[in-house]
Amino acid sequence: MKRYSIGAMAALLVSVAMPALAADLTIGRAAEPSSIDPQFSRTGNNQGTAQLMFGRLIEQDANLQISPGLATEWTAVDDTTWDIKLRDGVKFHDGSTMTADDVIFSLERTDEVPNSPAPFSDMVSSIDSMEKVDDLTVRITTKEPAPALIEDIGRVFIISKAAAEGKTSEDFNSGDATVGTGPYKFVSFKPGESLTIEAFDGYWGEQPDFKEVEVRFISNDAARVAALLSGSVDLIDAVPPADVARLESQDGINVVSAASGRVIYLGLSQRFAQAPGVFDLDGKPLEENPFRDARVRKAISLMIDRQLVVDRILGGAGVPAGQLVPSVLGGHAEDLGPDQVDINKAKELLTEAGYPDGFGLKLYSSNNRFPGDGDLVQALGQMLTRGGLKVMGVEALPYNVYSKAASAGDYGAFVFSLGSSTPTSAPNLSSLIQTYDKEAGTGAFNRVRFSSEEFDKALSVALQEFDPEKRNELLAEATRIAFAQTPIVPLYWQKVFWGAREGITINGGLSEYTLAQDVKKTD
Repeated sequence: MKRYSIGAMAALLVSVAMPALAADLTIGRAAEPSSIDPQFSRTGNNQGTAQLMFGRLIEQDANLQISPGLATEWTAVDDTTWDIKLRDGVKFHDGSTMTADDVIFSLERTDEVPNSPAPFSDMVSSIDSMEKVDDLTVRITTKEPAPALIEDIGRVFIISKAAAEGKTSEDFNSGDATVGTGPYKFVSFKPGESLTIEAFDGYWGEQPDFKEVEVRFISNDAARVAALLSGSVDLIDAVPPADVARLESQDGINVVSAASGRVIYLGLSQRFAQAPGVFDLDGKPLEENPFRDARVRKAISLMIDRQLVVDRILGGAGVPAGQLVPSVLGGHAEDLGPDQVDINKAKELLTEAGYPDGFGLKLYSSNNRFPGDGDLVQALGQMLTRGGLKVMGVEALPYNVYSKAASAGDYGAFVFSLGSSTPTSAPNLSSLIQTYDKEAGTGAFNRVRFSSEEFDKALSVALQEFDPEKRNELLAEATRIAFAQTPIVPLYWQKVFWGAREGITINGGLSEYTLAQDVKKTD
């Protein structure tokens, strides 16, 4: 029998009462959620909102290492059977007690939420069956050995069965179904404007420093910085790198930075026989999809000067990337660096692939998902033009519009990102580049529809390895196999910044979430 149990979480800073304001804490956040339903979308803006109000089976520190959350212990009875012990006495916001019924309901609902643009399905894809042993024990049988089961299901938000059964995502937006176990409880949500929450007195963990919190959604960078400088908000996220020095020079303002596990990448869609937004040199839709040829994808990667992007657009606030996760996470392949610019080699590859004079394309991006995204896509357009392609347009859209279209396959060449959420690369590999299979729950974020049987087999072997060190080695090898084919074009891992008024700070980390419970008083 294998037993996995982790000690209590390290203590956070001691809570200190704050002076009464209209809201004890007002946060200016760049991206708003597409839904308050915690299981509607895995995108960072949604998960960062859900963590305010909903708990999970595990907790994670700044480096994504796990510790007990709503689950206190997980035991592998055999290779495919796990017993999950739940924390006793956890209360939902309505005063009811969390039990195994709520956990099973939450895990069952996870991949059944209608119209989800980014489902959690890969987190529960290994589950074959679940049963309630008692009120505080869930027994899970997996389809095959799943050593990282707790890392997967542990990231699913637990909701109240009584409050949510039969309800829709709209019922979460109105607050009718928004009953969680998190440090804050729902007060109101005004799409496009704000979310108001209040500290939950019955929270099982440490009480947050601030009682009343208003999260204002301010997508415009200049407006968000101005709001902090004017004092209308206490803290902002996604500070543009170009504004960091300015904020640091202001009296009464502090800047907090953190390394991020988010990889920014260029997706080249292999989904359709004819790629959207790809043309011949006369501007007519190209009959064949050039992105289905690995040589074309590699050629485009070789056209991009990642260091220039980091230096000029990000002001140094990033690290050029050649794979999905940075070196601090398990499964990182140390020998797999970012491609260096080589225009001659890029043109050779295009010629070999049948495009000696290049082809035309449009580039798409969000304009408010991460710092500099609108500027990034413009720079990429210039680099691809110098590389021999004919860039016929660049379009940057609000993220809530853009993400739906990208997930639907509307773009041929598009900028997107994926944050890290576990101690290893496993879920990123599975969700972003494993072959898309809705029923199996794999490739949930595989918007480009890359598919490699060799990679899928290598990843499957890694995911069934119980020894952590061996699993990381196997994940690194699977990464090498995938990126030999350039499934996507990794650009960089970003560094993130927050601006805060004097007297408060935020404990940021690789997840880059802006959580009210992580905001602390410093004096």
